[in-house]
Amino acid sequence: MPSREIQLRVRYAETDQMRVVYHANYLVWCEVGRTEYIRSAFASYAEVERRGVALAVVEANLRFHAPARYDDLITVTTTLREARSRTMTLDYVITNADTGEKLVTASTTLASTDPSGRLVSMPADLRGALERSRE
Repeated sequence: MPSREIQLRVRYAETDQMRVVYHANYLVWCEVGRTEYIRSAFASYAEVERRGVALAVVEANLRFHAPARYDDLITVTTTLREARSRTMTLDYVITNADTGEKLVTASTTLASTDPSGRLVSMPADLRGALERSRE
């Protein structure tokens, strides 16, 4: 599973007065892609948290290529770039599902923390599952 795709329909609430998607919503869609990637590679994010680990976004980068608009069907493709002892980086490509037009490219880096927010090593089984997901 080198990448994971999900599809979403742009809701009216995600757009501005011109029916163009408000930029912050792309980060929400990256989160949806990320949690589904983790679910398919390992377990639900809720299960990761039950194990006493949180994955905090410490960096996010987005590049806007074209706008998504109200009622568009979009595809979020999520790929794991790397999993290190305490961090993981994922890449995203958000496209218009009907036309294939690239809308946004993005990446996020997440750090493994304990419940108090201190940086900790990622659980070995999670990191192993993530590394295997790239094969």
